[in-house]
Amino acid sequence: MKRFIKYTIATLILTIGWAIIVLNGLLNGWWHNPITKNKDTESFITEVKETTQKEFVGNFAMAIMKDGKVDKEIFISYNKPIDRNTIFQVSSLSKFVSAVGIMKLTESGKINLDTPVSRYLKRWQLPPSEFNNEQVTVRRLLSHTAGLTDGLGYSGFENRDSVQTIESSLTKAKDADKGISGEVRVGVEPNSTWKYSGGGFTLLQLIVEETSGQSFNEFMTSNLFTPLNMTSSTYILNDSLKNRLCEFYNSDKTTAPHYYYTSLAATSLYTSLADLETFFQIFLKGKDGEQIGRGQLVPESLKLMREGHWDMMGEKIYGLGCMLYIDIENNEDIFGHDGKSTPPINTAIRINPVTGDGIIVLETGNPDLATRIASDWVYLHTGKVDTLLFSMLLGKTIKIALVGILLIILFLIGVARWRKKRKTAANKGLV
Repeated sequence: MKRFIKYTIATLILTIGWAIIVLNGLLNGWWHNPITKNKDTESFITEVKETTQKEFVGNFAMAIMKDGKVDKEIFISYNKPIDRNTIFQVSSLSKFVSAVGIMKLTESGKINLDTPVSRYLKRWQLPPSEFNNEQVTVRRLLSHTAGLTDGLGYSGFENRDSVQTIESSLTKAKDADKGISGEVRVGVEPNSTWKYSGGGFTLLQLIVEETSGQSFNEFMTSNLFTPLNMTSSTYILNDSLKNRLCEFYNSDKTTAPHYYYTSLAATSLYTSLADLETFFQIFLKGKDGEQIGRGQLVPESLKLMREGHWDMMGEKIYGLGCMLYIDIENNEDIFGHDGKSTPPINTAIRINPVTGDGIIVLETGNPDLATRIASDWVYLHTGKVDTLLFSMLLGKTIKIALVGILLIILFLIGVARWRKKRKTAANKGLV
């Protein structure tokens, strides 16, 4: 019995030690094989091109930003050529751009981040729940901490005429991803946990319309896109822009349909690489170190967007409408947003607010290539695994951990048997 307890304790100690090593390896990228180990732009672009030749992409546009300016651009297409003015749907990256528009409303005094959203709503209200709906605020909707449990995920509509009204979509989204109820309601205590909610941004879309007196697309166009001369950006594609829309593909290289959405703020932004390069510059700093905002937001609003509004395992993960990928110097984080939908659209933007460096990747036909490339850019420039790369490596890390634990157990079983044989032999006078 004593021997069993001794080996059990040894197994626990070695397993805990191995788990610490594996976790440290995950955080420091030991289990990650980046597309290149050289972070200079030319090497990075060369490896990106080689990767896109090995993996299918229908359309691919990427910009490397250096000190707030475009350093390099590359474009790859399976069929029709594309350029910096080609229009992509960017899926959930839309949330990041939408959040800037909502912050403009807070600066104008039309909404307050901490006022219950019910005060702004006339056309629709959150359904009754066992929790206090008055705890749902704009701040919590922007940071996915409002307690909404919709889990949306919108699949969109192949026919524009099938698109629901905002009110009916909030009540029950017909284009909810499979297995999702599509009902926007408070399902957990607000501010008690972080739950990604596409429905929360559709509710913010309604708030913009209620408080501005404009449609969401009109508000964003007149208050953000037009002032910044983002002439290729819209949430509702019109005929004049449609001829520049990129082609959509499935992963098997077949063409895919173009989907339309009720959830404009959450997932329906159409934009170009050139326009996103302009948007990127909102977050740059001037010579005095203050953020300039390109006349769109004051420095306080820009800083508030990228302040941590929720942590996981002690790491900041989300601000107001933007993801916080990894901490860097001066209490700052590389931030931005990714987008992913089906048929495969994957988009990513990463911004280093200290240096003004970053990356923008837009692609169709591959489910996660843009995110992997953007996360590799972060890893090469910081030596750290960002939030999304962490989640992508988690499965591989768990396998490594389990294999290590199995080897520890087999090793200790082997040691125990060897010692037992040795003891038996000694008792027989053989050793």
